[in-house]
This record gives sequence, C-alpha cells and structure tokens, in this order.
Amino acid sequence: MDSKLKRLCIVSALAVISIAVFLVVLVNQEKPANVNTSLIMPSEAVEESKDSNQIGNDLSAFLDDPTFFDVDADSFMGMVQDDSNRLSLMVTSVERDLRIQIVGQDGQPVTGKSFFIEVEELGEYKDLDKDGVIYIGDIVSGDYHVSLNPMVGYKVPTNSTKIYVKDKVEYVPIDDISLLIKTEEEIDAELEDTGVKDALDDADKTEMKKLQAGSKNTQVGIDVSKWQGEIDWEKVANAGVQFAIIRAGYRGSTTGSLIVDPYFEANIRGAINAGIDVGVYFFTQAINEIEAVEEASMVLQLVEDYQLTYPIYIDTEGAGGNGRADGLDVNTRTLVCEAFCRTVENSGYTAGVYASRNWLNNNLHTEQLDQYVIWLAEYRSVPKYEGYYEMWQYTSSGKVDGIEGRVDLDISYLKEDY
Repeated sequence: MDSKLKRLCIVSALAVISIAVFLVVLVNQEKPANVNTSLIMPSEAVEESKDSNQIGNDLSAFLDDPTFFDVDADSFMGMVQDDSNRLSLMVTSVERDLRIQIVGQDGQPVTGKSFFIEVEELGEYKDLDKDGVIYIGDIVSGDYHVSLNPMVGYKVPTNSTKIYVKDKVEYVPIDDISLLIKTEEEIDAELEDTGVKDALDDADKTEMKKLQAGSKNTQVGIDVSKWQGEIDWEKVANAGVQFAIIRAGYRGSTTGSLIVDPYFEANIRGAINAGIDVGVYFFTQAINEIEAVEEASMVLQLVEDYQLTYPIYIDTEGAGGNGRADGLDVNTRTLVCEAFCRTVENSGYTAGVYASRNWLNNNLHTEQLDQYVIWLAEYRSVPKYEGYYEMWQYTSSGKVDGIEGRVDLDISYLKEDY
C-alpha cells in the first residue's frame, strides 16, 4: 500500500477519535445540576496529577500531549491489514482421495510456503512443492477431519474441517476446480503443450487441403487453438466456415497442470459473434478417472457463459512420447475418456471423443464409447476407419481466409444442435 493511502487511513482513524472525544467533553460540560459530584477529583488533586503527568479525570488532557498523535504508519497499517493473512481450508474428494487447498483471503491457494496439515485419522502431511495444494490418494472412504498446523505470520482456522471421502467417482463437476486452473504465464508452455497429431503418420497423397462445401446433410468447419494466433472471424465466416471447435485448454504433459488456452475466450466470442456454431475440445493428459473428471470440470466452468451448438470433446492423442499419459494401457485410456464424457453429459452437454484412426483402432475400446460422438482424424480423401464416426478432420494443412498459416479442416455429419 502506498504512503498516500497510509496517511489517509491514519487521518480517518484520528478523525473518529476526535469526534468521540468531543462528544464526551460535550456531555460533561452539559452535566445536570443534581449530578453527584463527590466522585470528581478536587482541584488540588487535578493540579497534582498534572504535575505528575497523569491525566486523571480530565478527558481532554490528551490534547495537550504533543506525542499523543505520533502514530507509526507501518504499525497502524499492520493492524488495519491484520486479516490479510487469514487462511482457510478447502477440502474435496473425488474417489478415495483428499485434495486439501490452503487458500488466502482472495480465495486462491497460498504458494511459496511449506504448510503442514493434520488429518486426524491418517497423520501429518507437508506441502512439499509449496503450491498451496496437498493431495492424498488411495485412502479408505469415510469421514475425515483435516486441520492446518500453525504457521508464523498467518492466522489459521481454529476448528478442523470435516470431509467425507467418496468410495466411487460420481462423474460430477468439481466445484472448486478454478483453484487448479493456470494460465500459460504460470507454467513453461514449451514443456507442457506438446501434443502431436498422430493422424500425420497415417496421411497419404490423397489428403484434401481445401475447405469443402457444405450440403443438406453436412456442415464444414475448422478447429483452432493458440497455434492459429489472432483470427478474423468475420472473414472466416465469409469464407464459408459453418462451425468451429475451439480448444478450451490442455493438461500439461510434464507437470499435469490444468492450463487454459490463451486464445480460448477471444476465439469462442469471435466465432459466436460472427454467427458460427461452436463446440470445444480439451487435450487430455489424464492418467486416471479422477484427473479426467478434473479436466471435464475445467471445461464446464470455462463454457458456462456460452451457448454451444456442438459437443465438448476430449482430445486423446500422443504428447511426443514423453507425455505423462503416453504410456497408458488401453483399459485406462478408455476409462479416462469415459469419465470425461460422463461428467460432461451429467451436466447437460453432449460429449465426444477426438482421436486418429490408429488411436481408435489400437489405443481405445471404442465399443465402450459408442454412446458418445466420435470425431475421427484421418488425412486422406476417403477414410479407412471402419467404425462409426460423426465428424471427420480431413486435414491439418488447410487454408482459410482470416487465419494466418495452416488450420485443421472438418466435416460434420451431425444433424442437430448440441
């Protein structure tokens, strides 16, 4: 806080004190005649008290003290801001786990401190990476009591927080997911945003690279992310694009952080304002169902202010071979996609799965996902994929007016709004 604001606070406080003193003096001056004056000090005592630097009953004597108003500004502001270091706990459970977040007055996790929490039934845990979040997994379902140990310079809750640990994931959005969402300014995007299009390995020379024309039963569109930069959506609409699937965000390939695409808001607003139908997708690096629910929860929060006319997709593909989810087995990867989609659909949206032909054939049990919209990525004039799909990404090398560089082009066979 700057010095001007400090002085303003001090002056305000002194004004309040002065008004109070004035009222007290006024009341004493207007004391009725029948008041018992035996309790008032005799004049000799008053003189004696003045000689010994004691104020006695003279309530206005402090005005004669030249040091009375010598208030240290920093000390005063320290008292005013005393509650700024008050902490609270936010505790949630998805499935046999606990996520404890130590948050400040602004509702955000407090970072840079090694907090200790005590789980009455389990023991003590430390925030090792100092990110304000402590995760405890693989615990028995039931009631738990969580408390925050004292920390110098902070006010901690005096009572413990009671939480019921769920036995099974419920596929419902996590209320406090916003505390886990990060921007690219907070992470190393070069290490985290490393998705690789698996469909490129399967492309052939018959790949179409121009925007196709829509028909009675199809729509033509694009899918975009930060890689397209700033987009002139009016030009895109005039070029014949009817829908756009916009990346909402991604999970970091290295740390697993939930990161919002820096162009998400500009893209979804621009597309809607240009009269283009929209859906969204999220690049997953979830390694279990719990993380898939987190990813779905993030997307659901990001889109709550927008009207979607296309599904919410989970984008499952490789992250260069070193991604945290690249080595998942088929069963686990399928469960991740299913958990994401179930969470989305339990919130009233239509869910879908994006994957290449090879990915669908070899890395997923597609029969467990057939109730969701399948978005196929296969770069050839006629797809070889034999399964059912409702949207087709036919190139990653398209050109559309209003977008600098390459863009993915798609055909949708969906016949109704979502």
